[in-house]
Amino acid sequence: MSQLLHLYKPLINPRNLSVFLIWLFHLSAVIGISLGFEHWFISKTPVTLTLIFVLLVWSFPEKDLKLVLGIVVFFFGGMFVEWIGVHYGFPFGVYSYGDNLGPKVSGVPWFIGINWAVLTLICGIIASHLVGRKWLRILAGAGLMVFLDFFLEFSAPIFDFWAFENEAVPIENYLAWFGISVLFHFIYQSLKIKGDTKISYHLYAAQLVFFVYFYGFYSL
Repeated sequence: MSQLLHLYKPLINPRNLSVFLIWLFHLSAVIGISLGFEHWFISKTPVTLTLIFVLLVWSFPEKDLKLVLGIVVFFFGGMFVEWIGVHYGFPFGVYSYGDNLGPKVSGVPWFIGINWAVLTLICGIIASHLVGRKWLRILAGAGLMVFLDFFLEFSAPIFDFWAFENEAVPIENYLAWFGISVLFHFIYQSLKIKGDTKISYHLYAAQLVFFVYFYGFYSL
């Protein structure tokens, strides 16, 4: 037994534990929702977002002022544009939030601010790993966010996250996502925040798998 533990000891570390928890939560939700326990799993979305945020921040090698500043800017920036969107129908189109993203501040769930921060950080880290030039990193990071949002938008009204007027997602939603994401990624790249590439790839992949699966699940 001791030899077996010694053999697997290198695999048991905080990073691998984080990866295990990321996939455990997402795949459990996929299975549970597919089996008909949609309400229970979707109502726990704030718990999943909290876990994702904690694991992501925990993974950063340097928890310095730049990281704190980035999180604050992306959180409050995301909340601000969502507040404008909910109250004025601009720049995303006319939409409103449901009940499964947790408590709201003037109609906007504060977990959506966390989601903006998390997506900006993980997509910024991935983009920095994939390309070299700053402007390419900015465009790549924004592109990754819009790509994920395309599949997320399909499930959002089904899961009571949010819904657009007339049930159709307007093209301005994606244009606004891209424009705001470009601004956020310009800030991210300017701050030169360094994060954990492995955790970021797994977080992005787990969310992409989740929403692509339900894009197909509810389309068939």
